[in-house]
Amino acid sequence: MGPEDQANQLPQVLVLGPPPVFPYLESQFPNRFHFLKPWLSHLPLTQFLISYAQSATALLIRGGGTVQLTSAILDCLPSLQLVVTASVGVDHLDLPELRRRGLAIAYAGNVFTEDVADMAIGLLIDVLRKVSAGDRFVRQGLWSTKGDFPLGLKLSSKRIGIVGLGKIGSEVAKRLEGFGCKVSYYSRIKKSMAPYSYYSNVYELAANCEVLIICCALTEETHHIINKEVMVALGKDGVIVNIGRGAIINEKEMIRCLIEGEIGGAGLDVFENEPRIPEELFHLDNVVLTPHVAVGTYESRMELSKLMVENLETFFSNKSLVSPFVD
Repeated sequence: MGPEDQANQLPQVLVLGPPPVFPYLESQFPNRFHFLKPWLSHLPLTQFLISYAQSATALLIRGGGTVQLTSAILDCLPSLQLVVTASVGVDHLDLPELRRRGLAIAYAGNVFTEDVADMAIGLLIDVLRKVSAGDRFVRQGLWSTKGDFPLGLKLSSKRIGIVGLGKIGSEVAKRLEGFGCKVSYYSRIKKSMAPYSYYSNVYELAANCEVLIICCALTEETHHIINKEVMVALGKDGVIVNIGRGAIINEKEMIRCLIEGEIGGAGLDVFENEPRIPEELFHLDNVVLTPHVAVGTYESRMELSKLMVENLETFFSNKSLVSPFVD
């Protein structure tokens, strides 16, 4: 049996994106699956799916909104039974449509929780203490010509509001406790076991805090939940950190508030129209920008690779998924 015949005997998995983890997954677990890679084909995606993916029962997809799994794509995949996303967020998936079709969904689960929480704290410290701005100040030779660098703000004892006290939000709160911060939160429902002050709307949370850290998922309800009124309530020294999804914040209003001094600064790992970033942000020293890398550690990449393979293998063995997504 030749290599092509052997590949045809393996479980068929369509890959869309592809996820950044895919090269690791493919190299770590060779000869487990027959991966269909439309980005290597000259055909348009729908034509590729119609020509080669009619028997694909599993789909591996990139997260972060780069690729949207639409009804049009699903219509081209009559054998599909499982969607595995390489992300915690699922805003790139049409969940009602997937449920209507009876498709199983697996996601990244808790793989990235600690990394994203660490990144939130890192961005916050950077904005408050002007770490990146100070680095630019030194590299541009301004220390010797302009003298003292502007003062920053301390993190210790700050009043910090967390928008979304899920797994990641809880890890962020735990880290902030170590700095002696007073933590409050907003979530859809009050967490009975959470030892933090609860606010039933984001405006009141902002009005009583100096920092907002965005940890919630992007849904219809959370789209632009951080609007002009919320930012003005946060105040001119207020800082916003976003490690959730870009569209949770009204980006245009945030930029206006930053330029006009209505808020003090922002640490942003996510944006509304990635990878296109508004150029106005590039010129603001009170803003720290990272390219959606809160999940980007080598250790978690390896762990995610293993988790995705485990989900695929349990599916093809008719066993329960390791990290099923539940609404």
